[in-house]
Amino acid sequence: MSDKLAPTEEERHVFSHQGQKVYEWDQTLEEVNIYVDVPPGVKANILFCDIEAQHLKFGIKGNPPFLDQKTFAKVATDESFWTLEDGTLHIQLTKMAKAQTWISALEGHGQLDPLTAESDQKRLMLERFQQENPGFDFSGASFNGSVPDPRTFMGGARAKTYFELRFML
Repeated sequence: MSDKLAPTEEERHVFSHQGQKVYEWDQTLEEVNIYVDVPPGVKANILFCDIEAQHLKFGIKGNPPFLDQKTFAKVATDESFWTLEDGTLHIQLTKMAKAQTWISALEGHGQLDPLTAESDQKRLMLERFQQENPGFDFSGASFNGSVPDPRTFMGGARAKTYFELRFML
């Protein structure tokens, strides 16, 4: 994937509750990333993060979960993980349906406004073009009219086959 098409920190979506930022999130063709600032001094060994096919729960061990929500869509649990780096809990959820545009990271946490959702869909479509056509630069490309769905456009996004994955290693 071209780094130019990956979401930047400025392009992250913010979920706030009562005026306070709870987490930020972004997405690529294959994953949804959630970023949570943790209190100073919190180490990874006192955190828990349970990633299920359609549910996410995390917090500090021995306390009620900080968040306990259903994900917007199904995730591949075996390919999803979390890390703690520089005071930020980063949860990477691998989409079960590659190229599906998520309009929120977690259910009940609002939805992207239509303009922002279209912007995400455009970036995902360009990311798909980039993956399917290595060597071409689609970063300056634009769409006339509505942006096609990156998951279904022209036969749909395809997941890597076992054969392709084997020889990428």
